[in-house]
Amino acid sequence: MNKIVHFGSNRTFGLAKAILVYSDGQELFATVHEPRNSPDGGPPYLDAGEPLNIEFMKELARGLGRTVPREILPANVLVRTPDMLVWWAKQQRRVMFYGDASDGRTLNGKLFPQPPLVFKVCGSELSVRALAENQRPTASTPLMVAPYWNCDRQGGRVCQGSMRVPGKMCLEAMKGWEKAFFESEFTHAALGCQLTTHPEGFLGLWRDLAGSADLFPAEFLIKSQESLQSFV
Repeated sequence: MNKIVHFGSNRTFGLAKAILVYSDGQELFATVHEPRNSPDGGPPYLDAGEPLNIEFMKELARGLGRTVPREILPANVLVRTPDMLVWWAKQQRRVMFYGDASDGRTLNGKLFPQPPLVFKVCGSELSVRALAENQRPTASTPLMVAPYWNCDRQGGRVCQGSMRVPGKMCLEAMKGWEKAFFESEFTHAALGCQLTTHPEGFLGLWRDLAGSADLFPAEFLIKSQESLQSFV
């Protein structure tokens, strides 16, 4: 067992701890061991070890970069963890783009009123839900299906396709994720997926809203059967 490992030409890493995981096929437990030099000049060995504890796991997580930087959270941030960022955006008007080969090509590049939205980034995955009211949601607030192509009705997951995402998950990237979502082309709906209660369906909804200065009509949103709590 070597205690020294080289990566490249200018970094040297020494073995500091070892974690051994034991299993009987049903349950697991782990112990932490320190490497020791053999007194007779033989190969190094691991000491008897101690049970794995929370403090060691926290130290390990910090070493792996699984910490959240100390930041002042803006009012639109709902959840912030090392693995997830969730925020909401107020209702506003945005330009939307549709592929030249899609049924929405006549709507391409036009300005539309948008409902208030909840964005969730988890790893590299983006999910979007809509809100019926233009106010900061609480844990129990019911979420609505985002009325957009490329969005999964069941979980709100976005099919990113050629979307140019920020590639990172931090507060300063929130606007980048929103921009990437709306500046990509809306190309398709999931098969058999109803996205709105508008009598003329998805295209009828956005055709009516093109260039409108009115607010997005929340009565055409569909309940997702999720609260903010269950969404995150």
